[in-house]
Amino acid sequence: MNWQVVLSTFAMVFLAELGDKTQLSTMMLAASKKSPWSVFLGSAMALVLSSLIGVLVGDCLCRVVPEHIIKYTAGGAFVIIGLLMLSGRI
Repeated sequence: MNWQVVLSTFAMVFLAELGDKTQLSTMMLAASKKSPWSVFLGSAMALVLSSLIGVLVGDCLCRVVPEHIIKYTAGGAFVIIGLLMLSGRI
């Protein structure tokens, strides 16, 4: 196991998830359902499943598409989404 990859992935996902709509939704569910452990379990399972899908798709994608194309496409998508957010369209 490559611990450097594990720790950098943890840090990136943890920071990306702080304060986003998923965390806010989880907070609202925990407050309204009065069952914080059930909300935690459901949200943790959802994050694990969505991460698994991302890993599997990414693994399959890198077998077909060269890495530099994936990097440029992902970078371009982030720039476009950022510009749309700044312009108020998203």
